[in-house]
Amino acid sequence: MAQSALWVFGYGSLLWNPGFPVKSQEIATLAGYERSFCMKSIHHRGTEDTPGLVLALSQSDAALCTGIGFEVAPDAHADTMAYLRERELVSAAYLEVTVPITLADGRAVEAVTYVIDPNHEQYMRDLTLERQAQIMAHAVGGRGPNDEYLYNTVAHLQKMSIHDADLEWLAARVREISPRRS
Repeated sequence: MAQSALWVFGYGSLLWNPGFPVKSQEIATLAGYERSFCMKSIHHRGTEDTPGLVLALSQSDAALCTGIGFEVAPDAHADTMAYLRERELVSAAYLEVTVPITLADGRAVEAVTYVIDPNHEQYMRDLTLERQAQIMAHAVGGRGPNDEYLYNTVAHLQKMSIHDADLEWLAARVREISPRRS
């Protein structure tokens, strides 16, 4: 019996660092969720003392998030899920969900993705863009500077011709105020 396909929806660091074997990838959209820097990062891009921010998906009825649908190599499903859970569920601020995404070619598939738990203490709702920029300009965590995460994400979105006005504004503003100035 043929194994069904495993799809993963990437909207942040998975865009530029999936970390698992990919059979195919395609631009995809996810309805009902918006991408924003709404998760306090105390492990990867910040610390307990100086938290950073990472992207998360939060529910919003009118939203449409554009990212990448990754089809996982058939022989790597179990390893990929183990890897993603270790990577994404480190602090339990994300919830693993299966959602319908629409691929650029019009196909609808079910995909695993990670959304913010709206009840988790790391959920940073309603931060202004300026406040987000101030946080990301200074935070550094186990996987590097917070601004590096922002710049990589924006660069990959632009490379795929995906426009995200808030992230582009943040990248420009953080470049102005970051002590690391890149």
